[in-house]
Amino acid sequence: MIIGVGIDVVDLDRFEESLQRTPALRERLFTPSEASRPHASLAARFAAKEAIAKALGAPVGMAWHDAEIVSEETGRPRFELRGTVLAQADALGVRHVHVSLSHDAGIASAVVVLEG
Repeated sequence: MIIGVGIDVVDLDRFEESLQRTPALRERLFTPSEASRPHASLAARFAAKEAIAKALGAPVGMAWHDAEIVSEETGRPRFELRGTVLAQADALGVRHVHVSLSHDAGIASAVVVLEG
């Protein structure tokens, strides 16, 4: 059963400008392992975090570090949930989180599907 779906897009140039204008933003939004990635990859990860927030019903107090995108050995992205995000997912009965990331032509995008 599908519990939630979220999608988000990020303009790569605007995102990079935001990171340059506010250096602390990188640390606030991303875990150390995420933060070391190139800006297009960061933008896609930010889109994924926004998408999961939408799929979860935009929970108040969601901590950005509680939804981390990690790469499997194959390169496939997946979420590692903890803390505030895991609590909301558990409360909704989420058993599987599917995520797809993309970046091309100046846009990064992500789609998240929550399955119960």
